[in-house]
Amino acid sequence: MAAPVTLGGIVEQNITETGQILPESTSGELKRPQFGTRFLTDPRHVFQHNAWDNVEWTEEQEAAAKKKVQENSQPLPQEKQEDFDCRANEYWNEFYTIHENRFFKDRHWLFTEFPELAPQCRLNQDSCIGDHRAEDSEPHGLEQSPGQTGEVAPLDPVDGDFPGSSAMYRILEVGCGVGNTVFPILKTNNDPGLFVYCCDFSSTAVELVKANSEYDPGRCYAFVHDLGDEGAIYPVPDASMGVIVLIFVLSALHPDKMQASISRLARLLKPGGVLLLRDYGRYDMAQLRFKKGRCLSDNFYVRGDGTRVYFFTQDELHDYFSEAGLEKVQNMVDRRLQVNRGKQLTMYRVWIQCKYRKPHTQPPETQE
Repeated sequence: MAAPVTLGGIVEQNITETGQILPESTSGELKRPQFGTRFLTDPRHVFQHNAWDNVEWTEEQEAAAKKKVQENSQPLPQEKQEDFDCRANEYWNEFYTIHENRFFKDRHWLFTEFPELAPQCRLNQDSCIGDHRAEDSEPHGLEQSPGQTGEVAPLDPVDGDFPGSSAMYRILEVGCGVGNTVFPILKTNNDPGLFVYCCDFSSTAVELVKANSEYDPGRCYAFVHDLGDEGAIYPVPDASMGVIVLIFVLSALHPDKMQASISRLARLLKPGGVLLLRDYGRYDMAQLRFKKGRCLSDNFYVRGDGTRVYFFTQDELHDYFSEAGLEKVQNMVDRRLQVNRGKQLTMYRVWIQCKYRKPHTQPPETQE
């Protein structure tokens, strides 16, 4: 078993969502390592690599993590909680004003975990459109439903005049930030039938997306949207999206708003469309680092900059998606041991990854 969790000396921006450090190929390009292929069998070798896959926790580790969370779970007074809720937009705008596009790196792991985002790519082949190599058919430990290949059928025609209305394949990212998901999608896909939508709670983030030299209004539409506002209108009709992406964004919502938000997104999906999610799991190192005075409610915290974060279980997410009428394709925990070899630190990360599909409507019964 690996060394115990070490929490001190880590800068939060370096551990929020990054996975394995990407090695460089001989041509200097970043190559995406396969998940599930590097196992720690001898604790003495823990610092030989930057990360280890599918790390099982001992009962003692699980108990220690649970105890630490309970010790720091005294919620803040209600008036302070309401203040953080009312000023959420202000805090996120300040975050992007300070960091701009320097905080997160582009998410090159997306196309390994979610091949639906590169519909013209064919896994198990030597290359994909945009010169990104397809390195594995399906990450280790992810169950594939019968007939599921990571592809989504082209869209049926949708009535109405809206951005991208003539597209054959539409992707919506909710919580796009400064475009670390959107721009890799656009660079990887040169299909003229693809149109990508992206929105964020922060108007500052959306302006940074639009100011990016790679932003092409002919292929992408960025807009401000509050995922937690049930009355907010999306600029696209229901049943028009082939894929909806939520990458470390649902956790930023107040838990009371999560179900309604997922149900609203489900209505945007066309039959057969998929919702893709990756977010923080219960007892992730980021949760264990919170001290007293940061808890808002069970497993829901406020960071030092005023932004908030929730830590999920698989069952919680499954219940949200099922209540919204979506069917499970994948719901898995990604447990990773990351290593800082320079400082001799070990960091246990826990993320949850989900794919849920909108079922096809049953055809009407044939009349005799």
